[in-house]
Amino acid sequence: MKYTVLIEKDQDGYYVADVPELPGCHTQAKNLNDLNKRIKEAISVYLEARKTNKSYKKHLVEFLGVQIVDA
Repeated sequence: MKYTVLIEKDQDGYYVADVPELPGCHTQAKNLNDLNKRIKEAISVYLEARKTNKSYKKHLVEFLGVQIVDA
């Protein structure tokens, strides 16, 4: 299955990845190669936990996109 991953770079230079469809599924790393490995692992762990804990299913959301707003 494919998931949307949002990636940001924080003030300390770490890359931070978040999966909007899986609330609470996120990780960070110093480089993008490590970040890619870690987010795949985080998704795998999240999905495994969801299998054993039915409360995870009610928290799933659908990612629709990113919008730039002029404020």
